[in-house]
Amino acid sequence: MKSIVLKSGDGGEGFKPELAEMAVPAPGPGELVVRMEACGLCGTDLEKMRGEYTASMPVLGHEAAGIISSVGEGVTAFKEGDRVFPHHHVPCYECYVCRAGDETMCDMYRKSNILPGGFSEYFRVPEWNIVKGGVLPLPNEVTFEEGALIEPTACCLRGIRKHAKAGETVLVVGAGPVGLMHALLLEPMEVKVVISDISRPRLEFAEHVRLGLVLDASRDDVPARLKAETQGRGADLAIVASGSKAAIMQALGSIRKGGRVCLFGVPPKGSVLGYDISALYNSGQQIVTSYGANDVDTKAALRIIASNQDFARLVTHRFPLSKFDEAVAVASGGEAMKVVLTP
Repeated sequence: MKSIVLKSGDGGEGFKPELAEMAVPAPGPGELVVRMEACGLCGTDLEKMRGEYTASMPVLGHEAAGIISSVGEGVTAFKEGDRVFPHHHVPCYECYVCRAGDETMCDMYRKSNILPGGFSEYFRVPEWNIVKGGVLPLPNEVTFEEGALIEPTACCLRGIRKHAKAGETVLVVGAGPVGLMHALLLEPMEVKVVISDISRPRLEFAEHVRLGLVLDASRDDVPARLKAETQGRGADLAIVASGSKAAIMQALGSIRKGGRVCLFGVPPKGSVLGYDISALYNSGQQIVTSYGANDVDTKAALRIIASNQDFARLVTHRFPLSKFDEAVAVASGGEAMKVVLTP
């Protein structure tokens, strides 16, 4: 089978993706093997290739959906031919951190994964992921492309559930796929959504989808515009759907006294933010984070995607595994929204 795997880059910096021929995995006891039908290319995949993302093992492809091709001994909940979305990271739901509601910080969460990764014609789903509820049946009315959107949508949903409130003004910094997913999820909450970015194609896409006030951060004074939109206060919440320090600084300058900045995009390893902490303290502002999703989030995301076709519109580019390098180039160029790989 064809599979995209990471090899150490020259000089030990970053990793190089390679298209490899591998044997189709066989399921062990309690395991599944899934034939991949669609897998989204995530910004964290790009960061792993650059050696900037170290939060979990360097496995490429985690936004996958497909059809079960073989079932291991002892598996009764699924059968060959079932359409599924398998979540790559699954917590224990039993430890102190899980019971405190921080399941994505569970020690087991990032140790679990689909192997050799979602950018493979076939991949193995460990028993852990199955018994802990990490595999969802995919209804026939949900396409595999839409199934590939479940994981990123669930991650966005988790952050919104934890940090957003109805009736607020929310700035989404970054008009990429996860930025617009946030906007789509915020819309039913009757919040005032403001989206900022520096990419003209992405801003035009956001304007076309009509998800709120769209600001070009390369030309607009975003903090000033936020204050003008809120009687001088600023946004209640800023969701930073980017890992850049400039985006974080823009968010901090755009929120009101007592407001919150949610770091959703993953800052590259070694990122240091120069900020006057006394200003943070004196304004009562908070910096919070949101990482990953659990089974409650993925189930909710599946229900939302099944009832809202706007999510499917976020997929703008499709590539076979054999053109993975081209897919990466397009995803890195700032003009694409969601890029999806197929076998």
